[in-house]
Amino acid sequence: MPQMKTETNIKLPFSFILYGLVALVLSQVILFISNDALVAGQFRIPDIWMGAHFLLLGWAVMIVMGAMYQLVPVAFLTPIWNETFGFIQFGVTAVGITAFSILLGFKPDSAIYGGMLAILGVLMFLFQMLKTILSQQTKNTMTYFVVGALVSFFITIGFGFLLAWNLAYGGIASHNTILYSHIVMGVAGWFTLLIFGFSYKLVPMFSLSHGFSMKFAKPAFFSYIAGLLVLISGFWLVASFIQTIGWLVLLVGFSLFVLDIKEILTKRLKKKLDKPFTFALLAIANGLVIHVLAFLLSLFNNANAKLWSWLIFLYVMTWIIFSILGYLNKIVPFLWWTHKYSDKVGKTKVPMLKEMINEKLSVTIFVLFVISVVGLTIGALAEVALLVMLFQALLTIASIAYVISIVRILFM
Repeated sequence: MPQMKTETNIKLPFSFILYGLVALVLSQVILFISNDALVAGQFRIPDIWMGAHFLLLGWAVMIVMGAMYQLVPVAFLTPIWNETFGFIQFGVTAVGITAFSILLGFKPDSAIYGGMLAILGVLMFLFQMLKTILSQQTKNTMTYFVVGALVSFFITIGFGFLLAWNLAYGGIASHNTILYSHIVMGVAGWFTLLIFGFSYKLVPMFSLSHGFSMKFAKPAFFSYIAGLLVLISGFWLVASFIQTIGWLVLLVGFSLFVLDIKEILTKRLKKKLDKPFTFALLAIANGLVIHVLAFLLSLFNNANAKLWSWLIFLYVMTWIIFSILGYLNKIVPFLWWTHKYSDKVGKTKVPMLKEMINEKLSVTIFVLFVISVVGLTIGALAEVALLVMLFQALLTIASIAYVISIVRILFM
């Protein structure tokens, strides 16, 4: 694995990562307590809002922010603009997300106040990344994806602010359209474009691949952006055929990305891939399948709200969350080993990087995640309360086990 060209104070990314691990467990506990709402397919109630925002903002966004503080300097060969500003941004964002999520659960009409603090934290992060990326000497394909993701994130929080405003004060008629746009720009814009971008860096790194072309990277980027714009236009124009075209273009963009990843993997030197990395690759296959399903549902004009709700759930869990779970299980050992042992190599006995990952435990945890998500979805669609409660409990246990497996690395 290549030596880092630039270094970020390890306390900065780990602040975000540790907060995210707590939020992951908290989100699953909240959703377990609210399992009766999941059975009924009631996603738009305060308890579910709270659990979902701890999952997406507290876990996914905070983990991504922490990872970006470490990966952006490595990928772009430029140091973080201001680390002190980063620590302040962490504090503001952590307090904002915590307040916002709790208020959504207990006092939705006051959530806007926590939301404003969370938005301030996000804007500080966007400013930090903008300053860092602008200092990059030579722009590359990954720059497009990261900038596209950051712009999507900015639009997402804009829509989110309007939703919080409407809960507090009312007066905005197109609440549902704003909600759909918020979800699409958040999960398909921000998260997906970012995973695309960093996969182009991480997949070759973890598979030791060389000589690949990345010929579909720019077409994938531009078609995915076009798909987002067309889909959201379809929401605002209330035109189902435009939405179907949007889903099709998104599917094309995702498929082009998959073709590039497939080529990278065929050029790999490492024949036996690590299990956490394999899990992240499984997430890519999941994402493609869900894009196909979304296009087919739209093509046949299926407006079943429950089906769409669970498709969004599957997209979030099996593509976004699984990607983060897999990559984080590779990134954390690498960061910790580099921080703790890289300067001791040759001077004293140090553990090998692969010894910091318990592959058997990782496989067990990842299998639990897959079984939980599949079982939970089937139980909910079949409206079997016992199954939903059982598999949501299993998902909570899997999340706790995952957190323990990551934290134990820090004691090695």
